[in-house]
Amino acid sequence: MDADSTTETGGVSGLRAWVTRHSLFARWSVVLLSGLAIALIPVPSGVARQSWNLFAIFAATVVGSIVQPIPAGGIVLIAVTAVALTRALPVGEALAGYADPIVWICLPAFFISRAMLKTGLGRRIALLFIRVLGRHSLGLGYALVCTDFLLAAVIPSNSARCGGVVFPIARSLAVAYDSEPGPTAPRLGAFLMSLIYQGDVIICAMFLTGQVSNPMIGKLAKQVGGVELSYGHWLLWAIVPGLVSLAVIPPLLYRLFPPEITHTPAAAEFATRELKRLGRMSPAERLLLLVFGLVAALWMTTELHGIHYSVVALTGVGVLLVTGVLEWSDLLAERAAWDVFLWYGGLVRLAAALGDSGITKRFAEVSARYTVGWHWWAAMGGLLLVYFYAHYGFASITSQVTTMFVPFLVVLRAAGAPLIPSVLALAYFSNLAASLTHYGTTPAPILFGAGYVRMRTWWKLGLIVSVPNILIWTTLGFLWWKILGLW
Repeated sequence: MDADSTTETGGVSGLRAWVTRHSLFARWSVVLLSGLAIALIPVPSGVARQSWNLFAIFAATVVGSIVQPIPAGGIVLIAVTAVALTRALPVGEALAGYADPIVWICLPAFFISRAMLKTGLGRRIALLFIRVLGRHSLGLGYALVCTDFLLAAVIPSNSARCGGVVFPIARSLAVAYDSEPGPTAPRLGAFLMSLIYQGDVIICAMFLTGQVSNPMIGKLAKQVGGVELSYGHWLLWAIVPGLVSLAVIPPLLYRLFPPEITHTPAAAEFATRELKRLGRMSPAERLLLLVFGLVAALWMTTELHGIHYSVVALTGVGVLLVTGVLEWSDLLAERAAWDVFLWYGGLVRLAAALGDSGITKRFAEVSARYTVGWHWWAAMGGLLLVYFYAHYGFASITSQVTTMFVPFLVVLRAAGAPLIPSVLALAYFSNLAASLTHYGTTPAPILFGAGYVRMRTWWKLGLIVSVPNILIWTTLGFLWWKILGLW
C-alpha cells in the first residue's frame, strides 16, 4: 500500500472516530438536557418536588431509550440509581421492580427459547410447517408465520423467534431459489422478509408473550385501570381480530408485492430432506416439547389452579435444568434475558411510581379539555390514530409504551371511553404500530438488514398494511369485545 493510500485510510478512520465521539456526546446531551429542562420548570401546584424530579428522570430515561447513547438496560440502571440518589423514591421502592413477579416471567421464557434453539426443536417445527404448506410462495410464507405463532405461545422474544428460528430458514430458502439481495431479491426473498415481519407484529399483539413489552402493558393496565390482562384473557380477546388480520394481510402483501416465483415445490422437498437428516426427535426435544406444552397450558388456565405465571415458567426451567436439557452456563450466557430483566424491572417501577405521583392524572385533566363536547367514540378514534402513527418516532415498542400508554389511557377514560376496550385498543395498537418502519421492533433490523427490501418499499408496505389492521381491530375487535360483554 502506498503512502497516499495509507494517509487516506487514516484520514477516513479519524473522521469516523470523530463522528462517533461527537455523536455519542450529542446523544448524552439530549438525554441530560431533557431531564434538566423538566427539573428546572416550576413545579405545578399540587405536585410534590420529589414527584417532579421523578418525572424528570423518567422523561430522560425514555429519551435515553430512544437515542441510546448506551444500551437501554444501562440507561434504566442509571435512572434507578438517580431516583435513589435524589430521594425521589426510597432505595427499597426504587429497586422494587426487580421483585415484581411479572418481571420474572421474562427470564424463564428467554431460557426456554434458548432451549428451543439448542435442541433444534424450533427448527424442526418450522420444517414441519414448510413440508405441509410450502409448495407455493404464499403457503411458504404462512408456514414461517405459523412457526412464529406457535413459538409465541411461550417465547416472549420475537427476536429469538424470528432471528433465531424463522429468519435463517427463510434466508436459506430464498438462496435456494437464487434470490439474493440486489437484482434477484424480488424472486422470493423480498416477499418472505416482508411477510414474516408483518405477520410477526400481528402475532406480537395476540399473545401476552408476543414480545417483551406486553407484560409491562399488562402491569400498567392493572395499576392504572384495574384491568387484569391475564395470559388467557389477552389471547381470548385478541384471537378473532388477530386471526382475521393473519388471514387478510399475507394475501394483501402477495398482491401488492408479489414474488416472481409463485410455486415453490423445492421448499417442501428441502424441508423433507432436512427432517430426514434430523432424524427422530431426541429425548431432549421430546422433553422440551412436553415442558413447552405444559407451560402454555398452565398459563392459559391460571384462573383454575391459581399458580402465578412466573412460578409456572420457573418450574419449567427447573425441569429443563434438572434433566440436563439446559445447563447453568446456558442461562448465564443468555445475555438478552438479563438485559431485559434489568431495563424491564426498572421501568416497571418508575412507571408505577409516576402513576402514583398524580402527574399523569394532571396530564389527563389538561388534555381532556381538548375533547370536551366530543362523543367518546370520536375522541377515542382520534387518540388511537395519534397513538398508532406516533410509532414513527419510536425505535421500540417499549419506548412508546413507557411514554404514551398511561397518559393516553387516562385521557381516554376522561373522554368517557369504556375502560376495557380502551386498554385493549392501546395494548394491541402498541404492537401493530411496529409494522410501520424498519426499526419498529427488534426483528425489523434483522429482516430489513438482510438487504432484500428497500427502505422506501418497507415503509410503503408498512403504511398500507396499517390501514386494514386498524380497521380490523377497531371494528371486529370492538364487536368481539361487545359479544364477550366487555363493554
